[in-house]
Amino acid sequence: MGLQVLLYWPNVIGYIRIGLMFAAWGTYETPAVFVPLYSVSVALDGVDGWLARRLGQSSRFGAWLDVVVDNLGRGMLWSLLFKWGWLVSALEWCVFVCNHNTRGGHWKNSFTSGPGLIQAIMANGFWTLLGTWVVMGLHCLPLWLYGYQWDLLSHWFYLPLWIQALGIMLLAAGRLLALSAEIWCIWTHIEYLISDDPEEKKN
Repeated sequence: MGLQVLLYWPNVIGYIRIGLMFAAWGTYETPAVFVPLYSVSVALDGVDGWLARRLGQSSRFGAWLDVVVDNLGRGMLWSLLFKWGWLVSALEWCVFVCNHNTRGGHWKNSFTSGPGLIQAIMANGFWTLLGTWVVMGLHCLPLWLYGYQWDLLSHWFYLPLWIQALGIMLLAAGRLLALSAEIWCIWTHIEYLISDDPEEKKN
């Protein structure tokens, strides 16, 4: 493949998403600009994988870039929403390191030996009802909280407070399900790291 992988269309979409994220960062205090920029970047996350399969342009670099862009965007938003938001970002980066170090570009398909809940979450690359709930929790919870903090849910969508609260609870539940998978990923990586090292046995 070589350097031409960098110009695969799914990866070009990844670069566009990075640009949108930085533009959103600079307009955080202007909701009318921030929300469309951030939302388009999130929406494109569903396009790059489809395009990679459609064009036969799947690659290890693309799988890596996809998660990097996701973590950049969510990390930016979490850190701006709350002083402790960086903790969420740190957790996601830790999981990224664990998954891509031992599982590589096919990390989404490497959970068949996990507990039932983890398998259900990861089944078919998140393309299940439970997987969709988890992805909504990951991507939409911080955006929903942004809308809540800036009163956009009230002023733009005229949502009553009980619907706003219900949305937070449902999305937070999806994020907690994601947390269960993240903890399992970290734990299995720790088990891998402390298992007997073949190189050590030789010595």
